[in-house]
Amino acid sequence: YLNLRYADGDRLYVPIDQIDRVSRYIGAGDAAPSLTRLGTQDWERAKRKARAAVQELANDLLELYAKRQLSQGFAFSPDGEWQHELEDTFPYDETPDQLRAIADVKHDMEQIQPMDRLICGDVGFGKTEVALRAAFKAVQDGKQVAVLVPTTVLAQQHYETFSRRMAAFPVKVDVISRFRSPKEQEAITVELAKGEIDILIGTHRLLSADIHFKDLGLLVVDEEQRFGVRHKERIKQMRANVDVLTMTATPIPRTLHMALAGIRDLSVIDTPPEDRVPIKTYVLPYDQQLVREAVLRELDRGGQAYYLHNRVQSIYYTADRVKQLVPEAEVGVGHGQLGEHQLERVMLDFFSGKDDVLVCTTIIESGLDVPNANTIIIDDATTYGLAQLYQIRGRVGRSAQRAYAYLFYKPDHRMTPEAQERLQAIQEATELGAGFRIAMRDLEIRGAGNLLGAEQSGHIAAVGFDLYSRLLEQAVRTMKAKLIETNFQRPNTAKQNEDQETADTRQDGAKNDASAPAPAQRASASRRQPMVKVDEKVLISPLVTLDLPLDAYLPTDYIPDDRVRLAVYQHMAEAQTPRAVRELRQELRDRFGELPEPADCLLTWLNIKALALAVGVTSVVTAAEEFIVRLPEGDALDREKLRRRFGKNPAIKVGPQFVRLDRRSLPADGWIEPLTELLETLGK
Repeated sequence: YLNLRYADGDRLYVPIDQIDRVSRYIGAGDAAPSLTRLGTQDWERAKRKARAAVQELANDLLELYAKRQLSQGFAFSPDGEWQHELEDTFPYDETPDQLRAIADVKHDMEQIQPMDRLICGDVGFGKTEVALRAAFKAVQDGKQVAVLVPTTVLAQQHYETFSRRMAAFPVKVDVISRFRSPKEQEAITVELAKGEIDILIGTHRLLSADIHFKDLGLLVVDEEQRFGVRHKERIKQMRANVDVLTMTATPIPRTLHMALAGIRDLSVIDTPPEDRVPIKTYVLPYDQQLVREAVLRELDRGGQAYYLHNRVQSIYYTADRVKQLVPEAEVGVGHGQLGEHQLERVMLDFFSGKDDVLVCTTIIESGLDVPNANTIIIDDATTYGLAQLYQIRGRVGRSAQRAYAYLFYKPDHRMTPEAQERLQAIQEATELGAGFRIAMRDLEIRGAGNLLGAEQSGHIAAVGFDLYSRLLEQAVRTMKAKLIETNFQRPNTAKQNEDQETADTRQDGAKNDASAPAPAQRASASRRQPMVKVDEKVLISPLVTLDLPLDAYLPTDYIPDDRVRLAVYQHMAEAQTPRAVRELRQELRDRFGELPEPADCLLTWLNIKALALAVGVTSVVTAAEEFIVRLPEGDALDREKLRRRFGKNPAIKVGPQFVRLDRRSLPADGWIEPLTELLETLGK
């Protein structure tokens, strides 16, 4: 049994065959979940709220999906000779995931429906290259490309990368951000409207009202969650009929990926570049001598270092201290409050190698790529969130050189348990691609919030991520099936003519009759009455009650780790067919060796459960002198089948509701075969 503890000391014992009804709680942030009392309505209320939110979200997602299926975009041509030439100039070997993502994007671009794909990849795993190839492909067909990034520094860096890679081709790349003077910005807007600029890279300045593309074909958005609500609305308007490629380094949880399959197209880049080595991470009390040694070691091998200090008020004092510690180094200072030209000069000095150490704020957090910088020193690391620490650490280790990260904390300040956990997690997550596994709680919930919208985070926290994902998956699947049945029209939409098509899709499919409410009312009415009722009962397998004389469990000496053992139990609960049970037996042998007797009994028990499930038997109970099998309701043929097969066997009596196996006439463990045979006969 699994022992569940509720509020006020209530306890519930869950048999291991029903362990699929229990899932690990993953909530938002570090707060512990609030427990509810057994037998109260609190948990039901939380689930009801989450269900309603899920229905609304699924409605919105399907609305977008239906619009995309119905709208006509631009089908780009297959790759030409120039495309192959550009791709051959890539100085690295593409990883399998990268190639798959590139193929996905090209396939989407060649369809008539507008693309809406999300590329999710760890820091430094080559998402920019995917975007660059897509942009070049769009330009080949005479279309313009907008690349939207969250920071000025990143815009400048993308501009340099795109310009360098496309220098041999007649492609005009430009950048618009606060690094450009008003006069330069005005000239860019004029050239853009005339169609003289092919690719424009920029910050939210790209979303201003005076920016007009002559023929926009592709919008690339880097880290969309970093833009504000107003900007997101503007992005949504731009999405209407152009292909959209969104990139993020925040991991998207696998369960969510499954729930949104076929609605939001996702490509995950999870394999590191071939020559990449993990970052060596140290968590230490602040030590001046160590700072000096770390910087000098980096300078000795011809590299550069970041020194992260996230307080603008004291950043120059910190920079002076670094200069005194390491007089051999040239030190630059970069932060968001610098004037645009000052910041540009500081960044260019660091990119070009003029400065050895850059003392900076978290302005470097997003996507900055300096392959020669391979040491990062983080001052007072306890003040950062886990996802942020991971992103910041990803600024180094972007080449074949071994990189070092020093996370310092103040020795005279008491550290909170949460901060301690965060630092421990970042220290342990040194393997490449750890971004997709590091502290599921912090990163994945953030990933879910980014993808679904912040308002959903509260519902995820209320019911836990696992149940939320299953509710969403069911809502999406049901609604999508209905949409496909009606050829992507809302079921209750009466289409009158082509002019009304877009209006009807937008107005959430209200009935088109004389008494219909106004558009705004119709939209909100559809919100109040979601089309699909989500019932979490269908998310868990039907219940079979088994009470068998078997000592069935996984011994601790067979699987010593508690977490692994619980995961295996949950995996077992998912085995719903005899074939799945056979595969599970083989998997356990491969992973843990020959099965001891209790584990073998557990698999026998699972096999009986799978057979019972298949034929609708709801219980097999052991009494003092017999086994009682409750037959599925209805079919007289089942009873007849059993009588023909077992009628001459005095140990088996077939009645209208039950089959009884006499234990006295069977050897101690000889009941398994006749019981299995009985269930198999029912299934024939």
